[in-house]
Amino acid sequence: MPDLHELKTEADRRWQGLVNGSKPWIRVGTAMCGHAAGAYDTLAAIRETLQSLGVDAEVDEVGCLGICYAEPLVDVTLPGGSRLFFRNVEPADSSEIIATYVVKGEVPDEKALGYLGERRIRGVPNLADLPGIRLQQRVALRNAGNIAFDDIYQYLANDGYGGLNKALFEMEPPDVIKEITDSGLRGRGGAAFPTGIKWSFLVGSPGPPKYILCNCEEGDPGAYNDKGILESDPFTLIEGMTIAGYATHSTNGFVFIRHGHDGPIDRTRRAIEQAYELGLLGENILGSGFSFDMEVALTGESYVSGEETALMDAIEGKRAQPRPRPPFPAASGVWGKPSNINNVKTLSYAPEIISRGAEWFSSIGVNRSTGTAIACLNGKIKYPGLYEVPMGMTLGEVINDVGGGVPDGKKLKLLQTGGPLGGVLGADSLNIHIDFDEMRAAGAIFGSGGIIVADEEACAVDLTRVLVAFCQYESCGKCFPCRLGMEHLLEIVERIARCESRPGDMELMQKVGTTMEAGSLCGHGQLGFGPIRSAFAHFQADFRAHIEDGRCPTGSCDAPMISPINTRPYAWDYAPATAPPS
Repeated sequence: MPDLHELKTEADRRWQGLVNGSKPWIRVGTAMCGHAAGAYDTLAAIRETLQSLGVDAEVDEVGCLGICYAEPLVDVTLPGGSRLFFRNVEPADSSEIIATYVVKGEVPDEKALGYLGERRIRGVPNLADLPGIRLQQRVALRNAGNIAFDDIYQYLANDGYGGLNKALFEMEPPDVIKEITDSGLRGRGGAAFPTGIKWSFLVGSPGPPKYILCNCEEGDPGAYNDKGILESDPFTLIEGMTIAGYATHSTNGFVFIRHGHDGPIDRTRRAIEQAYELGLLGENILGSGFSFDMEVALTGESYVSGEETALMDAIEGKRAQPRPRPPFPAASGVWGKPSNINNVKTLSYAPEIISRGAEWFSSIGVNRSTGTAIACLNGKIKYPGLYEVPMGMTLGEVINDVGGGVPDGKKLKLLQTGGPLGGVLGADSLNIHIDFDEMRAAGAIFGSGGIIVADEEACAVDLTRVLVAFCQYESCGKCFPCRLGMEHLLEIVERIARCESRPGDMELMQKVGTTMEAGSLCGHGQLGFGPIRSAFAHFQADFRAHIEDGRCPTGSCDAPMISPINTRPYAWDYAPATAPPS
C-alpha cells in the first residue's frame, strides 16, 4: 500500500507535466453554471478544432472559479507561457482561440478576460485584480476551477490529503475535535451550530457502526454552493468526511444528494471510486489502521429532506419527515445507529483547518463567525456568481464590490437571504455584516448562502407570497402547526397581494406565525413566518399600498400566482442506501 509521500510524488510529476509540459493545457468550466451557459457545446467544439488543426493538447473539465457570469469559461496554459482565461466562449469562438492563441500565441482581445502568472499579456488585466477574484478568500473552494474533478492526482498535487495524513499520524481523535472546536467552525447549513461540539456528541456513542452523514439536499432557491463544491472538487468533501470519521470513531459515510442533480452525483461517485483505488478509503487507510467506507445515497426531491432527521428517513428509503427529538442523531440516527450530520461546506473546511491549524482559520472572520462564507449572488446583480468571502464582510460590500451592484442604473430595493425560510431585507441593510448572530438579530439568516437581489421594480408583497407558497408546497405535513399554518399564511398573503385584505389580517398572520414557531416539529414550520415578519418590518409601504390603497405599487402582483403542480417523485421511488451489518 503506497503512503502519502509516494502518492504525492507521483501527483507532483503529473502536475508539472500539465503546468510546464510541452503541450497546451486547456481547462473548461463545466459545473452547473458552465453547463447552463453551453459549456459542453464549447468543449466539443474545442476538441473538434484541436483535431482538425492537428494540435496535441491536454483538455480537462474543471469546476467553477466563482465568476459564473463569465461562463463558459475557458482557461488556456501554453508551454512556457502564462495562463489566460477567456470569457463567455461560444462554440463559434473556439476556433479563433485555438488558431490564434494556442497555435500562434496571439491574444484575441474580445474574449480575453484575464491572465495569471508572472508573464504579463498586453491589454489583458491580471485575473487576480478582478473584484470577483481579488475579494474572494477561497478555503472550501480553494481548488475549484483549478483542478479536474475526476483526477485525484491533481487534488493530491495541490496539498490534498495533507489534513487527513496529519490527523491519522500526528493527532489522536480528541486532538482533531479540539482543533475543529478551537477554530470556531460553525455549521454552514443554516443552524450555525459549533461543529466541534457536534462531533463530540458522537464520540461517546457505542459502535460500530457509526455514521457520518453529509447533507447535499440543497433545495433552497438561489443556493448552489454545496453542489458547486461537489462539481468542482469532491475530493475535499471526501477528505473532510474521513477526518470526521476518524475523530468520532465512525465507520461509514453517506453523501446525501437530491435525485436528479446528476453533476454532483456522478462526480462524487467517481471521486469516491478513485479514493478507494489509491487506498484513501476502505480498509486500513494509508496503513494507519483506521478504516472508513463511503457511498452516495439518493432520494426523491423534497425540500424538508434538508432537515437532519428527515434526511435520515430519506436515506433509509422512507418518506422524508422530521423525527421528534430526543433521541438526537448522535444517540439514535440512521437505522437507529449513532450518526452525525453536517452539510457539504462544513465538512469541506475540515482538511484545511487540520492542515493549517485552528488559529489560522479563526483569524479569518469576525466575532463568533470565523472563517469564510460562500455567497451565491442571484437576481438583479451585474456579476452573478459563487463567491467565497471572509466572514465579516458587509452585505453592501458583497453586493456592490464583489457583485458589481444592480445593473442598468436601477436602485437596489431588497435582498432575500438564507433561502425561503430566511429574511427579506431592505436597501438600508447593506451595513449588516455576514455574521451569523448579527444577521439573526436583524431578522434574517445567512442560511445556505443564497442572496437574491431585487431592484426597484420588485414588490415585497409579491416576493413574500412566492416564498410562502414555496414553503407551503414543501411542507411534509407531518405536524399540523406547519401543515395548517403554512396554508393559512399563504391564503392571507395571497389575499393581500390581490388587494382584497380583511381587517386584522396582519394580526392574524402574527398569531399563526407565533403558533408555528412554538409548535412545529422542525425548522420548516418554526421559521415559516420569518419571511413575512422581516418583509413587513422593512417594507411597510408596500403592504400599506395593498391593504389601504388597494394597489400594487409596482404592478408585480397584478397577475395571479399559479402554484406549482406536484409532479415530484417520492423518496420511496428510489432504492435506499444499504445499511452495513450491525
